[in-house]
Amino acid sequence: MSLAPVRPARRLPRRLLQLYVGLALYGASSAFLVRAGLGLDPWDVFHQGLAERTGWSIGTVSVAVGALVLLLWVPLRQRPGLGTVSNVFAVGLTMDATLAVLPDVHGTVAQAALLTAGIVLNGAATGLYIAACFGPGPRDGLMTGLHRRTGRSLRLVRTGIELTVLAAGVLLGGTAGVGTVAYALAIGPLSQLFLRVFALPSPAGDASDRSDHEADTQTPAPAPAPAQG
Repeated sequence: MSLAPVRPARRLPRRLLQLYVGLALYGASSAFLVRAGLGLDPWDVFHQGLAERTGWSIGTVSVAVGALVLLLWVPLRQRPGLGTVSNVFAVGLTMDATLAVLPDVHGTVAQAALLTAGIVLNGAATGLYIAACFGPGPRDGLMTGLHRRTGRSLRLVRTGIELTVLAAGVLLGGTAGVGTVAYALAIGPLSQLFLRVFALPSPAGDASDRSDHEADTQTPAPAPAPAQG
């Protein structure tokens, strides 16, 4: 699936809606994983560990880490977009807001249900905001920037980054567990599915755009990096 910028200006309202609904749902889904208590995605393990050490909320830590990661784009010559900057603030703020109203859950069944809901919602949120084509999140951009600068494969770079932040998060006291494994296995296929669901339709009557759309439906996109782009 092509994620090239969408040309027609009349799509802008929908793209903006997708971007901000997606980012809000991403923060909410991350809060679901926290309340499930069965393990977080690697970046949120790191955020939670830092939150334990600093006394800050996990959402505040997420914003701070996103801003610091964005600074690493400078030597990598990455260019942020509206989605990049919005990602830094929106995900952490909505995560904290959701945690403020979402109670703790107890019991394996309730925890597993909340974990499942969080992972599926995270995949949907990823599809929404990436398909809006306003630029990658700070952590996704770090991955692609290192890929371009080092020549290493995206899979290798992504794995190295996520293992590093996961190990650091565990050492800091973050929660890793069965939920971490479930997230890692499910988020790629879910993101791929929802990228297709939320892809912007080609305008009727535009032959070139119809051709692009047909090509998109035949060519699968690489799975995006999980965890708060």
